[in-house]
Amino acid sequence: MINAVRRFLAFWYDFVIGDDWRVAVAVVLAMTLTWLVHRSGTSAWWVVPVFFALVLPVSLWRAVSRP
Repeated sequence: MINAVRRFLAFWYDFVIGDDWRVAVAVVLAMTLTWLVHRSGTSAWWVVPVFFALVLPVSLWRAVSRP
């Protein structure tokens, strides 16, 4: 039973975090900021695309420049 729980948690860790924990943190920040902007009464559709436009080039640069 414990082995199954460990495999289940390992799957979710690998699925959510993946290769770069920084991207996972950026996604959580984007979702949190989207929620905060929405709660303030402003349109929040633009938050995730902006985060995507900022995080993707940095992530790709880091992946390409690894030895």
